Amino acid sequence: MADDETDSGERMDVSPEPSLAPQPPTSWWDQQVDFYTAFLHHLAQLVPAIYFAEMDPDLEKQEENVQTSIFTPLEWYLFGEDPDICLEKLKHSGAFQLCGKVFKSGETTYSCRDCAIDPTCVLCMDCFQSSVHKNHRYKMHTSTGGGFCDCGDTEAWKTGPFCMDHEPGRAGTTKETLNCPLNEEVIAQARKIFPSVIKYFVEMTIWEEEKELPPELQIREKNERYYCVLFNDEHHSYDHVIYSLQRALDCELAEAQLHTTAIDKEGRRAVKAGVYAACQEAKEDIKSHSENVSQHPLHVEVLHSVVMAHQKFALRLGSWMNKIMSYSSDFRQIFCQACLVEEPGSENPCFISRLMLWDAKLYKGARKILHELIFSSFFMEMEYKKLFAMEFVKYYKQLQKEYISDDHDRSISITALSVQMFTVPTLVCMRFSEYILISKPLIWTERLRVQFLEGFRSFLKILTCMQGMEEIRRQVGQHIEVDPDWEAAIAIQMQLKNILLMFQEWCACDEDLLLVAYKECHKAVMRCSTNFMSSTKTVVQLCGHVLETKSYKVSEDLVSIHLPLSRTLAGLHVRLSRLGAVSRLHEFVPFEGLHVDVLVEYPLRCLVLVAQVVAEMWRRNGLSLISQVFYYQDVKCREEMYDKDIIMLQIGASIMDPNKFLLLVLQRYELVDAFNKTVSTKDQDLIKQYNTLIEEMLQVLIYIVGERYVPGVGNITKEEVIMREITHLLCIEPMPHSAIARNLPENENNETGLENVINKVATFKKPGVSGHGVYELKDESLKDFNTYFYHYSKTQHSKAEHMQKKRRKQENKDEALPPPPPPEFCPAFSKVINLLNCDVMMYILRTIFERAVDTDSNLWTEGMLQMAFHILALGLLEEKQQLQKAPEEEVMFDFYHKASRLGSSAMNAQNIQMLLEKLKGIPQLEGQKDMIAWILQMFDTVKRLREKSSLVVATTSGLESIKSDETTHDKEKAERKRKAEAARLHRQKIMAQMSALQKNFIETHKLMYDNTSEMPGKEDSIMEEESTPAVSDYSRIALGPKRGPAVTEREVLTCILCQEEQEVKLENNAMVLSACVQKSTALTQHRGKPIDLSVEILDPLFMDPDLAHGTYTGSCGHVMHAVCWQKYFEAVQLSSQQRIHVDLFDLESGEYLCPLCKSLCNTVIPIIPVQPQKINSENAEALAQLLTLARWIQTVLARISGYKMKHSKGEAPALFNQGMGDSTFEFHSILSFGVQSSVKYSISIKEMVILFATTIYRIGLKVPPDELDPRVPMMTWSTCAFTVQAIENLLGDEGKPLFGALQNRQHNGLKALVQFAVAQRVTCPQVLIQKHLVRLLSVVFPNLQSEDTPCLLSVDLFHVLVGAVLAFPSLYWDDTVDLQPSSVSSSYNHLYLFHLITMAHMLQILLTADTGLSLAQGEEDCEEARCAAAFFAEVSQHTDGFIGCGPSGWSLWVSLKNGITPYLRCAALFFHYLLGVTPPEELFANSAEGEYTALCSYLSLPTNLFLLFQEYWDTIRPLLQRWCADPAVLSSLKQKSAVVRYPRKRNSLIELPDDYSCLLNQASHFRCPRSADDERKHPALCLFCGAILCSQNICCQEIVNGEEVGACVFHALHCGAGVCIFLKIRECRVVLVEGKARGCAYPAPYLDEYGETDPGLKRGNPLHLSRERYRKLHLVWQQHCIIEEIARSQETNQMLFGFNWQLL
Repeated sequence: MADDETDSGERMDVSPEPSLAPQPPTSWWDQQVDFYTAFLHHLAQLVPAIYFAEMDPDLEKQEENVQTSIFTPLEWYLFGEDPDICLEKLKHSGAFQLCGKVFKSGETTYSCRDCAIDPTCVLCMDCFQSSVHKNHRYKMHTSTGGGFCDCGDTEAWKTGPFCMDHEPGRAGTTKETLNCPLNEEVIAQARKIFPSVIKYFVEMTIWEEEKELPPELQIREKNERYYCVLFNDEHHSYDHVIYSLQRALDCELAEAQLHTTAIDKEGRRAVKAGVYAACQEAKEDIKSHSENVSQHPLHVEVLHSVVMAHQKFALRLGSWMNKIMSYSSDFRQIFCQACLVEEPGSENPCFISRLMLWDAKLYKGARKILHELIFSSFFMEMEYKKLFAMEFVKYYKQLQKEYISDDHDRSISITALSVQMFTVPTLVCMRFSEYILISKPLIWTERLRVQFLEGFRSFLKILTCMQGMEEIRRQVGQHIEVDPDWEAAIAIQMQLKNILLMFQEWCACDEDLLLVAYKECHKAVMRCSTNFMSSTKTVVQLCGHVLETKSYKVSEDLVSIHLPLSRTLAGLHVRLSRLGAVSRLHEFVPFEGLHVDVLVEYPLRCLVLVAQVVAEMWRRNGLSLISQVFYYQDVKCREEMYDKDIIMLQIGASIMDPNKFLLLVLQRYELVDAFNKTVSTKDQDLIKQYNTLIEEMLQVLIYIVGERYVPGVGNITKEEVIMREITHLLCIEPMPHSAIARNLPENENNETGLENVINKVATFKKPGVSGHGVYELKDESLKDFNTYFYHYSKTQHSKAEHMQKKRRKQENKDEALPPPPPPEFCPAFSKVINLLNCDVMMYILRTIFERAVDTDSNLWTEGMLQMAFHILALGLLEEKQQLQKAPEEEVMFDFYHKASRLGSSAMNAQNIQMLLEKLKGIPQLEGQKDMIAWILQMFDTVKRLREKSSLVVATTSGLESIKSDETTHDKEKAERKRKAEAARLHRQKIMAQMSALQKNFIETHKLMYDNTSEMPGKEDSIMEEESTPAVSDYSRIALGPKRGPAVTEREVLTCILCQEEQEVKLENNAMVLSACVQKSTALTQHRGKPIDLSVEILDPLFMDPDLAHGTYTGSCGHVMHAVCWQKYFEAVQLSSQQRIHVDLFDLESGEYLCPLCKSLCNTVIPIIPVQPQKINSENAEALAQLLTLARWIQTVLARISGYKMKHSKGEAPALFNQGMGDSTFEFHSILSFGVQSSVKYSISIKEMVILFATTIYRIGLKVPPDELDPRVPMMTWSTCAFTVQAIENLLGDEGKPLFGALQNRQHNGLKALVQFAVAQRVTCPQVLIQKHLVRLLSVVFPNLQSEDTPCLLSVDLFHVLVGAVLAFPSLYWDDTVDLQPSSVSSSYNHLYLFHLITMAHMLQILLTADTGLSLAQGEEDCEEARCAAAFFAEVSQHTDGFIGCGPSGWSLWVSLKNGITPYLRCAALFFHYLLGVTPPEELFANSAEGEYTALCSYLSLPTNLFLLFQEYWDTIRPLLQRWCADPAVLSSLKQKSAVVRYPRKRNSLIELPDDYSCLLNQASHFRCPRSADDERKHPALCLFCGAILCSQNICCQEIVNGEEVGACVFHALHCGAGVCIFLKIRECRVVLVEGKARGCAYPAPYLDEYGETDPGLKRGNPLHLSRERYRKLHLVWQQHCIIEEIARSQETNQMLFGFNWQLL
């Protein structure tokens, strides 16, 4: 560093005396003066010179200067020798035991649910990967930045605190070696240097003067350079700041964006430099502009350049200290000591406290460095961590206050460090017993009790402020004008939930403590209820009971939902009951002072408020109240709100007289009149309101009596509570794990306790290819189902009830859903059950039943009756349980007796049983019949128990009653069965009658049915065989004279738009298939190969054999009339002009959604029927003698040369001096083998053909449409060939047969596409087609070669075949007549073209075969192997020995057979759709061996392909020589690497690791190629090629055609021709992208153990790759459905403002 000789001239100005040789430059820090002064003097000279350019600094230069002139000398001074050597030594002196890595925003952290002490204990990626927790139940999270890795901290983990790297016992890290290299001198120097460095750092960081520096740092020559500095805040959005800067500084958008990004990242930025006045003016401008936009002006300061320079350097010095401290524990300790020293003679606190207290005033960049310093020093040394914690606590109050007024996020505030200290148990116990408790203390000392109670009292003060806050009054008459703000209060409630629960838990550790806490809390509640005691009273009377109570109405007076004091008291009461200490309560709160009626009052009002909201009495109070009621009962808040209110009512019921309690409830629900028989209103609304209120009240009564699943209320455990919650959730429907977890309350460690119990009540069902795994309830848990479970919402209740009834019906049981027998109440709550058998309750029930029986009354509903039945059932169950436990005379609970009493002494008085018998007969109550039967049965059982127990035979009573239950049940069951059977027979009879009628109808209209049986009604089914039994096997041949007949059916299609049918004929108006043409790289052998961007000259006639970019045409198979489609498309265009939101499709390029299936389409394919062509076999045989291959070639060449002659104005072409032709063949001889007149197409079909062809040309070449361009026909042939290849590849990939498994859409699409390609030739000038044909043929006829003929190894021959076959008829065309070859001629044309090209392809395969592969030894002496060896020998003669001595004949034959099969399969598909000849049976089945033979027979090939060469040897040999001797071929063979081998490899998505954390690991090592900072990145993985990209980030945007696009979109353009699949690694989301502005999310193929995906890693469970899902994603790509998926997803999630896909 210091001996670097370059730049020394420049360094001259900077450092006073540059030292060039590595010697200690001590002269700077002269030993005489004290170090601090010398250090400051030195900095005063250097710093302003180094950091002079603040606006656009040369960062590398600055860094270099700082290193050479300041840090290197400092390090020399510290170590006394070359620092590099020293630091290297220290580095290897052993590992730390603490990892201490500080997390950046967006990094993945891991926590272990089995071993972490609490959820804040986390590991970084590297430590996690090498720790034991990798195999535990870990959780993944994305850090918000600022925390640090707890590896090595023994207090954070129950087991496995060290990873492999930080294990203390590892070799080379023993205690002695740890500190060996630091000698005394270095330590002494450090003690000297560190305090000065720290002092300077502190002084500069908290320096406030804008223009001046401290006197020690001032220099003589002072410049007049100032900066206008803008600071970050959380009020203004990006756009506000950009706007203000553009206005104030009059700068470009790009510059303003740059400034804003920097401010957001660093916290401050100089935006203008100049003299003071200019900067001051800029400051005022920015302030005023920003005030226009939002109320707060931006924070702007004007700083002198020297101040700015020193502040910048101070931060650099901080990071240097960080580096130095990371080398040794001694350095850290010296640093901490220096930070904790208070300056002598000043009233300032120690350095570290000054920094802490200043934190809120610092900007982001400075805070970051400060926090990192604290992490890397104090937090790495346990001793000093404690001292730091003491300082922190000393100023905790002040820090929190400042944090509240500071507007930055908590993550970058010093208060965020509390989590690092207050979660360490020893720190907490050591020092904070006076302040803060996080974990439950095990031993309570007297002092701890006193301190704790003091804390508890101050906590009660907070709760007192909340008790009854935000009171509301019911709006009557008009609607509320402004919704009051309710979120804040609910948010406090959520924050408090865990604290409240923890306080209650801790109080419960110690009986005396609990009683004192109870007393304090009770006092607080009473204090808040003073006005209640003193106000006016009203008197309520009902059936002989009287209650005097305060006159108050929820519907008129103020009411509040926030009652944390009352609820805390309820919680403490339950815990008293659990400890069994309620008996001692009177020592602390005397009974007469308990005022239970006051305690119950407020929670009761809350429940009444909820009931009235349900009854719609409060609807004029707007949404805020509805939201509050929602949260009151929601799982996030209910534990400390709703649940505690129910408990408080249970406490009331257990202490108060039951009749008085019920009167109080009736009075508060404002229902006393409703039960006083005085209601005879005709006002329907009022009746509805009353009915709802009665239902709500009955429901609360059910909860008070029946809900005992709280430890302390009932005799149960925590586990049973969770099991019951899960059971009831699963009674609604089977649910995935995450949904269950969402519906269970979490404790302070975010655990729900679900895993421990779920398997006791439910079984897991694995997911299929889509959807998620679900839990299903075990049958034995169904008996615990309680319809009135108190955590059900209204919808859940009805859903669960419906499900359970349906299930019982299926199992042929009755539909009664009685309550399950509840657990016993704890002694403290045992009196609650007296509510059931008190007079008022009986009166309420009887009144409801009487009203239901009374035909005139409308004051009842079925729901109300159901609840009344439920209460009856609870009472009977309770009595039965008590009777079974104790002798009859001891059981005081006489529910049965009370219920059997008559209601009054009148003549027609009835008891409840009689009423029930009557209810059975009411037709509206059909659904309740079973329940009534069950209750009457129970009455009977209890009666028996009462009577029998007075006899001696008490033992059998239970069984007897059960038996009698069964007999009545059996009768009912039999009755049910009989009815069901009768209904079934009736149905059968009707069906038989119908089917007879139908047959009769068909018989009479036989003709009509026969004609229509061929209607293509098989939408989207797998295509069925098209063969008719008449076709004999010999005729299943597609090529040559033996060609079989084309199977053509009359095609009658229905248009999906106008629903009219039409036959497909050449002369009719066109019908079309909706289709989508897209660029594709699905088959590429050369991923990411750049497209030739000079599109104007791109020549698509020949396809490269690597198939890098093809044009695929897919159809969804839906048919329309061309006219209908045009109308539809115009309508879409019109409607889209009137629409506001973002369009899903690009109308400019002809896109629309298929009207039926909503697939994205961008064109239509005209449907053209196959032309049936009969071959007269005699003629064909005769012609075979004449037309040999040689003869055919000469004829063709003669015809071509004839054309050339015509076009070249009669000059004789130089074609025949090649010795190939014989001039006896003249121009017309091609016509002599049979011609016919050309097919005539209707105008409408021709129009559609041109339209479709132009679309292919436009999309395939990305050029503006031009129907006359000569490349239009080339693109037609190309898409035809490529689509066939893609479909063949897909079928092969899925292992499906060639013809048996085509989907309907593929079948219809291919058929239409091939027939369209035939017709397309007719719409072009034939001369053009002839030119193209000559170029295509020149590949196999060397005579025709011109300079643009590609070499044999650089073309895909299947494309040549398709083009040649489709273009060939153009040779028959002449100016005068419009002819085309006859069936016989064309069969020979096809045969010879195919044979020629096949032979060329065989040569391609053998030349490129990888002869190095040792294939399994086969029979060397079989015919194929011999032919192969002979042929290969022949070829190697012609290639100048470029292909070495031949491998074995057998391996050649195997290579050839494997290599040529895909080509043969493609050819079979193509010729089948071209000619309509039925393929052999074997191609419909799945067998490899049979397939090859069948292909050969269908395509008229010998199964031993080498026989082709033998058959045509004389003709082919000269061609073969010319093919092999082509210099281009030879040069390709030289560079073996570049050639494409056959069969081409099938593409698949990249291999993904099984464990998702491996991917996260890769992402954590990803560095953005373009930006140096390590701010949060969104790495996205391309699933086609495995590239990792930096997505959604400005740094990696590219410009395409003048538009900015994100890295992923840019990558997709060349990797997938615009279509691509990415995995966003940090969010575990798959994204499908198409073009520049379209994309959609797709479920990722990673699932957790519960079969669910986890987008955004919200749950953080370990994820593993699901092969099936990944395979499905692969098929979406290979079937070319990505565009379709995107369109569908956008159809369903239409948002006004979508995601900006372009910048992905």
